[in-house]
Amino acid sequence: MVGKKLLSCLLGGLVLGTSILTGCSSAASSSTSNSKKVLNIGISQLVEHPALDSARKGFVDALASKGFKDGEKIKIDFQNAQGDIPTAQTIASNFVSNKKDLILAIATPAAQAAYNSTKEIPILMTAVTDPVKSGLVKSMNKPDTNVTGTSDALPLDKQFELIKKIVPNCKKIGILYNTSEANSELQVKAAKEEAAKMNLEVIATGVTSSNDMPQGLNDLLSKVDVLYTPTDNLVASSMSLISSKCLEKKIPVIGAEKAHVDSGALATEGIDYYKLGFQTGLMAADILDGKKPQDMPVQTLKETKLIINEDTAKKLNIAIPDDLKAKAEIVKGGAK
Repeated sequence: MVGKKLLSCLLGGLVLGTSILTGCSSAASSSTSNSKKVLNIGISQLVEHPALDSARKGFVDALASKGFKDGEKIKIDFQNAQGDIPTAQTIASNFVSNKKDLILAIATPAAQAAYNSTKEIPILMTAVTDPVKSGLVKSMNKPDTNVTGTSDALPLDKQFELIKKIVPNCKKIGILYNTSEANSELQVKAAKEEAAKMNLEVIATGVTSSNDMPQGLNDLLSKVDVLYTPTDNLVASSMSLISSKCLEKKIPVIGAEKAHVDSGALATEGIDYYKLGFQTGLMAADILDGKKPQDMPVQTLKETKLIINEDTAKKLNIAIPDDLKAKAEIVKGGAK
């Protein structure tokens, strides 16, 4: 009897021990599995052009700098809407269906499409001029939605001061913009207000597609002394054509950002979209580490940089003041 009882106790202990070990092994396996979970990030970009491409690269580089390297801790699914807003909405809906852990939306229509699709998944935006008026956040300081990120709001005062320095006799500034982009209309409104402070007049022409560009440009350039190109995605995609047409008419172009100048605009006092994207990526890393977007203020880039296209200045026979040249980054090339 004693032998049987002893054997029973030993077997019971063995089973219990095995159960405990199995449980520990399972918990350890689960913990390891969670620590090794690959997070899925969807990137929706409205259209490909140098500024937005730079913002995307900056975002990816910033994540990598914080240990979130694509193919290791994260898997990035990049989708391009090719400038089509319904496509941007489809991309956003697919990201939600596929249960992405985080979405980056590049440009306002892409961000609006993402926000229309989910109020749960964290959304980082970049290259959005006015997130509040675009309905993405409640305020810049406290978004109070699942959206945060960076705004590319422009220093219009600096850019219009640049116009007056380079083209001192300028009276009328032309702006070509896409009527389908809400942020472009906001920029036109802000430009008119800024111009009025400087005794300048803004003449704006709206277009709806790249096919409208040549006619819109011809009409506008006959009425103005300078063309100002905003951070409008249709305009950005058409900068080579715009720069060439303006050179033919001997009309200087002041661009909203560096990529415009690289494509033949005369100059800009603008922001660096790579840095803007990098800043957004650092915010994304914080969210992946546990922060909530609704409590993270929307950020902007305070630093601007003067860029001058030397070849364009020569073709227009414009002498750049020495004080501007001394502090500018000089680029060449662009429009033919």
